[in-house]
Amino acid sequence: MYRYIIEDKRHVLPFNEPASYLTIGTEPLKVHHEELFSQAFGQRLELGGVFDSRDELFKVKGEAVVYRDSLWFDREFLDYFVREARKTGRACQAAFSAGDKAFNTYTLKLTSSFPPAPAPDGKSIIFKCDLWYFPAGYVPEIEPVIVPSDAREIGFYSVPDFMTMTQDQLTHYAPMRAILSIESWVHVYFATIIYGNFGRAGRLDAKINHSVFAQLGLLWRAILEQRQILQASGAVKIGKNCNIDPSAIIAGPATIGDNCSIGAGVIIDNCTIGDNVSIDAGCVLMMSTVANNCFLPFRCALYLTAVMENSIIAQNTCLQMCVIGRNSFVGAGSTFTDFNLIAQKPIRATNIEGELGTVGQIVLGSAIGHNCRIGSGMIVFPGRMIESDVVLVASDNRRVIERSVTFEESDHHFIKFGDVHKRQYPRPDEIQTVGDSWDNW
Repeated sequence: MYRYIIEDKRHVLPFNEPASYLTIGTEPLKVHHEELFSQAFGQRLELGGVFDSRDELFKVKGEAVVYRDSLWFDREFLDYFVREARKTGRACQAAFSAGDKAFNTYTLKLTSSFPPAPAPDGKSIIFKCDLWYFPAGYVPEIEPVIVPSDAREIGFYSVPDFMTMTQDQLTHYAPMRAILSIESWVHVYFATIIYGNFGRAGRLDAKINHSVFAQLGLLWRAILEQRQILQASGAVKIGKNCNIDPSAIIAGPATIGDNCSIGAGVIIDNCTIGDNVSIDAGCVLMMSTVANNCFLPFRCALYLTAVMENSIIAQNTCLQMCVIGRNSFVGAGSTFTDFNLIAQKPIRATNIEGELGTVGQIVLGSAIGHNCRIGSGMIVFPGRMIESDVVLVASDNRRVIERSVTFEESDHHFIKFGDVHKRQYPRPDEIQTVGDSWDNW
């Protein structure tokens, strides 16, 4: 069986990298695809070819799966699609219904990558995905396989009426199956936090509700380990060689990688932690993801936030609904806000073309690119971006970030010894001379 890849070379802001290089969850998207297909098919699929666009589909030979490399989807979505496609015995393309609440809320925002088409019944609209299955090579007659998310609505906190004019409870849709095109930092947030952590919680909840054996299994583990049900090993997976202080509280569903250190008084609730992560005393992580080799000194707080590998989030820092790129540093006491205080309206963010669009979220944080250095005591407004390789030094003139910051506005251009900080993630139209990008690994 073969695997064909359609490369998407467009760079995603503010990271200045193609989507396939970005860390979604705790691993780069390209690695996620490799592991996903190996698990789904029980074998390592032979690479049949790499295409520049959909126009090259006619080159597909034999039984094959074709996908665009900027497309994130989970194992459940892939399994459903391939199973239903094989049942037909014909060439198929993944699709989802326009009426699907989760896909409509997250997948369709800030993107034009899902072309609409009439549903097979002719009565509704579907959106086609760049994911195909061919049983015996390319044929022009391709039928859609509609994959439902089967999402359930989960309220994650309630707010007083004066804080929001439209709803008294902020909710997300936890899908059983998910797909997303990574074209904005917001998509990284949706894929990692909403489709990742919320989706995992939704699947566990559904499993408990529909299976008495699952309920008894979780209860039995909790009794044996003398823990609360969601703190026992049935809901919390911990890797090898971890050092966890007895006073730390870890509530599932949660996953902790290998060689992690978790200090006294740490609270981790529905989070994904990668390998070689150090979380010092008093940190609070809720519904967040921290990738490999990160360091969180004491009393920092992450709320629905995704942190890519090799980054440091210093003490007393508060990040809410944010995405932090790799090899970055956020200084002590910084706060990234997630709510418009006066105008309670959905926050806007940029798409892959740099154009502002509505995200459809009442609350949303900000994004920091790769190789950034953010000084202590900064305040960042919702929906802003700080481009890769930017240095921000707190001063009387710049302590509150009210708009997005580009590389040209970086403080290292204007301070003494600033030339020590080298650019590693230039824009596509710029020549890269030095870097620690994937091309140099």
